Amino acid sequence: MSSVSDPLLTLEGVTLAYGPKVIQRDLSMRVRRGSIFAVMGGSGCGKSTVLRSMIGLLRPKTGRFLVGETDYWAESEAGRAAIAQSRFGVLFQSGALWSSMTVGENVALAMQMNTQLDAASIRAQVEMKLGLVGMLQAIDLYPSELSGGMKKRAGLARALALDPDVLFFDEPSAGLDPITSARLDDLILNLRDGLGATIIIVSHELPSLFAIADDGIFLDATTKRPIAHGSPAALRDGSDDAQVRAFMRREAAGES
Repeated sequence: MSSVSDPLLTLEGVTLAYGPKVIQRDLSMRVRRGSIFAVMGGSGCGKSTVLRSMIGLLRPKTGRFLVGETDYWAESEAGRAAIAQSRFGVLFQSGALWSSMTVGENVALAMQMNTQLDAASIRAQVEMKLGLVGMLQAIDLYPSELSGGMKKRAGLARALALDPDVLFFDEPSAGLDPITSARLDDLILNLRDGLGATIIIVSHELPSLFAIADDGIFLDATTKRPIAHGSPAALRDGSDDAQVRAFMRREAAGES
């Protein structure tokens, strides 16, 4: 029987590349069940590439990606799709909503494609997911009628559509004002605590990372390797790497 301390997601010796261009090499990490795990580092270090690989959009050149005890990339295409559909939810940076569909229709789409639920049951599930993120009042609105923060929450409701146990967030606070960003942080914490979700977050927004992440990895763009592991606060206060400490303290020093 698995426990909270067991890794839900594991990368072992992973190298990621686009053709001959290596983005990250020798990448290993273990994501505990119920944790909020941050993928950190400066621009160009490969944070979003790591996320792309973990959601099945980029096959590693070397290494393994384990979901529980299953070697994800050793599965067939159908097997990988089944894992992603049943276990993964993704909030892309832009929200990635279909502009021609209402918010409710966006959230319903995954259920229509991947379940046998009837229309009434799907509508009830859509209302529940939107209620979780405080967006029930927007069920019949189109994305063009939403603010940036509302688009993020609608995208999150869609990510929750199939009750995944892992949520991937790509720069969730990007483009949001500080108050809206803080509200999104609170929502992410509530989803972790209320639903028991495991969350992988790619971000360079330090206030958000310090507020919600309890573990993480720091990627270096120069060596193309991970150079530190730990929570954002632990890396800020006690990393052995001066570069990591300086990056994590940059806002306190008045840098942008």
